[in-house]
Amino acid sequence: MLPDFRVRQRDYLLELARALTQELNLDKLLERVISISIEMLAGQAGLIILRTPPEGWRVQVSLGLPAGFLHYLEPLLAEAPLETDNPEGFELHKINQILQEVTRIASFGLLTGVGLPLVAREKIVGMIFIFRNYRVSFSGNDRALLSSFANQAAIAVQNALLYTQISHEKQRLDALLDSTADGIIILASDHTIERCNPAFSRMLEMSIDQIQGEQHEDIIRWANSPEGLTLEQAEKDGWPLTPHASLFVEGDLRRNNSKVALPVGITYSPLVSQEGQLMNIIATIRDITRWRQADELKSTFISIISHELKTPVALIKGYASTLRREDAKWDPSVVEDSLTVIEEEADRLTLLIENLLDASQLQAGGVKLKRSDVNLPDLTARIVKKLQTQTEKHKISADFPSDFPVVLADENRIQQVISNLISNGIKYSPDGEIYITGQVKPSLVIVCVSDQGPGIAPDDIPHVFDRFYRSPEMAKQQKGAGLGLYLAKAVVEAHGGHIWVDPESGKGARLCFSLPRHPET
Repeated sequence: MLPDFRVRQRDYLLELARALTQELNLDKLLERVISISIEMLAGQAGLIILRTPPEGWRVQVSLGLPAGFLHYLEPLLAEAPLETDNPEGFELHKINQILQEVTRIASFGLLTGVGLPLVAREKIVGMIFIFRNYRVSFSGNDRALLSSFANQAAIAVQNALLYTQISHEKQRLDALLDSTADGIIILASDHTIERCNPAFSRMLEMSIDQIQGEQHEDIIRWANSPEGLTLEQAEKDGWPLTPHASLFVEGDLRRNNSKVALPVGITYSPLVSQEGQLMNIIATIRDITRWRQADELKSTFISIISHELKTPVALIKGYASTLRREDAKWDPSVVEDSLTVIEEEADRLTLLIENLLDASQLQAGGVKLKRSDVNLPDLTARIVKKLQTQTEKHKISADFPSDFPVVLADENRIQQVISNLISNGIKYSPDGEIYITGQVKPSLVIVCVSDQGPGIAPDDIPHVFDRFYRSPEMAKQQKGAGLGLYLAKAVVEAHGGHIWVDPESGKGARLCFSLPRHPET
């Protein structure tokens, strides 16, 4: 049989080996290591010091040492070098020297001590130190025994460091997945969804628990045939042929609680092992609604501008060509009428171009204002007088309180807003009165323009101030580029005001805007 001492040593090493596989709490494990080391070496106290760059060395656990000893030791350890390049035969002489010196000076009844480095993967990660209260020096067997426990402690420290590193990497990955605006799903090789992020959950209007564990084809459901190969179709052809092959598909995704499909673009990227086996597929889902809207807006712009430019140019060219005919002599009234049409169409063309330039300016950097004192009742009266000459079917009138204040605004821009609102009334109401009113509030003034036309449909109200938007019904009856109200909104908001549709105006449309009485400089 083995001597009792060797049996105990074996049992302790087995106990530590089991603890290494079961215990993730580093401090508890190191406390057990130091306790066993003290008992086996007949010591009275001990400590384990860990190397923590860039801070330095610090006492991780201690047993049998008073707080004053540790307090005195800490600043001395902070000055010890961190070099650990040559662990073989390197016993951290500087730290040993510090501990021996502190023990001698403090005279806590601890007369001798020995320390050995904790070496893991050829790097020193710390040191274990055992104190005795008698002068018998530590033998070679003592050092060998302490070395066996130091090796266990080194493995524990290395495992804890790896566990901490993995935990931090997982936290970073979780934070990245949770914070990204694009949807992300991680698929197993059999297309089971192992993980999805909150963004994808919001896209589908489903909870994460409802998505995870389901099959890819049960969650990614296309409302119509997508552009490009789906994941299932691509894998039939052998995708991925290389570890770096990606797959892109674009289409409309069905959502759980919505009848409206979501336009998305999905990029699939494979995660392949070193042996070439497919481990996971990472799918990134991007909401492309805005890109679709931008593309539709571009198409709408081209269509509207082509149509709006074509009409005045054709009229101008037609009348000019007619007047230039040498085989005809025109009555002065015909010439006058023709020139009037040419002038009106040229004005219309000029207005369209100016609106387009203003819209481009807004896209580039907003509205630049040249503020001055503006008398809105006088300005409105001049606009009414000018626009009244353009229609015989409408009566345009204005009513402002006598105490209506002067506001600080860009007169040309506000004139543009009021002109657009009145022109809309003329354009979309067949006849009747167009009425402009003013109201004075403590901090702002309000101007409203109402007509007696068919009004604005409830479905159109949220969109009337959008660029190039025109009611489908009205677009069939009246020409226009859909820029007037868009520009009016931009100008009003640049002044710090608001513009809106009054849905309770009764018959006809009523549009109002507000301006601050005392805008901030």
